Amino acid sequence: MTDLRETGSTLDPKYDANGLITAVVTDAHGGGVLMLAHMNADALAQTIETGIAHFWSRSRQALWMKGETSGNVLRVREMRIDCDQDALWVIAEAAGPACHTGERSCFYRRIADGALERVE
Repeated sequence: MTDLRETGSTLDPKYDANGLITAVVTDAHGGGVLMLAHMNADALAQTIETGIAHFWSRSRQALWMKGETSGNVLRVREMRIDCDQDALWVIAEAAGPACHTGERSCFYRRIADGALERVE
């Protein structure tokens, strides 16, 4: 391999056409998936600088810190980037529910027989 993005040690995120990279957030303690969001370069820089997860809201077109109004911040324990640097894995400690619905995880329902059922 000669692509330094894939083999080197330089952080060089491959943002999409909208300037975003997908971020999957998992719980540092149980390992469960908490949420999926997107970061732009500013959100990634703020996350690295503060240790608190920041994202880009596609609906509001604004940078936001997770928990800035609810207090349910995500304290980053570790961040990883995939092989071609187009997706992030954020391992975090959640101060409260990660989902805006009040659920611990945004993934609180499963698809079963074409319908949704709650997962406990």
